Amino acid sequence: MTTPASPRRTSRIAALLLGIGAAVLWAGSRATWLSVEAYDDKSGTVQENLVGATWSTEVTAVTLLLAAACIAGFALRRVGRRAVGVVGALAAVGASWSPLNLLMGEPEGERVRTLLTSGLASQRESDPVALSEWAQVVDVQINYPGPVIAIIGCALALFGGVLLATRPGPDSAKLNKYERKKNREARIVDDLQSTPDSGRVMWDALDADIDPTDDLPGAGKGEDPGAGTSTR
Repeated sequence: MTTPASPRRTSRIAALLLGIGAAVLWAGSRATWLSVEAYDDKSGTVQENLVGATWSTEVTAVTLLLAAACIAGFALRRVGRRAVGVVGALAAVGASWSPLNLLMGEPEGERVRTLLTSGLASQRESDPVALSEWAQVVDVQINYPGPVIAIIGCALALFGGVLLATRPGPDSAKLNKYERKKNREARIVDDLQSTPDSGRVMWDALDADIDPTDDLPGAGKGEDPGAGTSTR
């Protein structure tokens, strides 16, 4: 018989899925999405490729965002993890639009030509332009593995983001213990100010390593504790 995963473990798995989704999406964005055949009257037939990061420029930014969300999912507290999950899920949905649209439709020939003639498709600084301005795009073929990998990465990130948003888990025991200690100290200080003569409050303060005299009304202000009393 297996026991269900703890809420804290679930939130860690969700954060990890955001990171895995970012890695898979990055791998998909580096793969070739489009194979282009163009004709140049000087060079003849030319073969060029367009990778996902060129065709869908927002993918790189979303990859970095999901990686940051993964780290934040481990580091932030409950409310922060929930917010990170929402942002990660929305980012994954946005990043999936371009590869989905490419798989379900036809790539725009004019956009392909613009990317290749403007130099955006080339990674070589010494030769930034892939096609000359007078070249004509003859054929465009979709390489399905690249967009499919990107969609899988988006799906993983989406699942992780939704899971983190809906089940962020409790804060760690260390944080809860620290909060309880701070709340107890604040309550003791309030009790010292309201009932400074209470023996129970004095003992509570000493037990919490709080000096009761520091919080008594008038303490530390140079007042003479024997003022107002008469000696014979």
